[in-house]
Amino acid sequence: MSLDIKICGLKTDEAVAAALDEGASHIGFIFFPKSPRNVDAQTAGRLRRAAVGRAKAVAVTVNADDATLDAIVAEMQPDMLQLHGDESPARVSAVKQRYGLPVIKALALRERRDLDAIAPYIGIADGFLFDAKPPKGSDLPGGNGVSFDWQILGGLDAPVNYMLSGGLNAGNIAEALEATNARGIDISSGVESAPGVKDVSLIREFFRVARAAKSADVA
Repeated sequence: MSLDIKICGLKTDEAVAAALDEGASHIGFIFFPKSPRNVDAQTAGRLRRAAVGRAKAVAVTVNADDATLDAIVAEMQPDMLQLHGDESPARVSAVKQRYGLPVIKALALRERRDLDAIAPYIGIADGFLFDAKPPKGSDLPGGNGVSFDWQILGGLDAPVNYMLSGGLNAGNIAEALEATNARGIDISSGVESAPGVKDVSLIREFFRVARAAKSADVA
């Protein structure tokens, strides 16, 4: 099985080009004013054009209302939506029906009992993104550069289509893939030289290590 790789929090043509040239399956744009990776819908719409026919463009929002989502979808024209807040299963269903787009639901994990939050979304969300719970004092639901205990994912009762996120980088991706059955990985801060500043060399190195790790896992 091939490994999906999503580079998230993109803001520049250079970073988008690097992600696409390395074979990213998804590119993500953050719509959350408190994030150093926040972009406006017009910028995201311009940047995502390079991905047409090459990768899926994902709009990432946090507890966004319909008016906000309307503007993002109209301007950016994303392939998918990622809901990274406290959206309920009913809200996920409503968003899917309103826009006719696949929806990824992000869930924050720290310990095994946090897996209980997944079940209500199964059959509603088109996929999941498992991130680490933010550290105390953080205003960001993701992109904090912290990971969780990947071993808890062995407690999933049923096969779940998910991307692994949270503190991933070239130094730990091999361990993360060995510890989980993730079909995809999502990285943001792990390929940055500073918060919100993507580093092309780090993007390339991450892909190199991730590919090598996946090849070794398959062999």
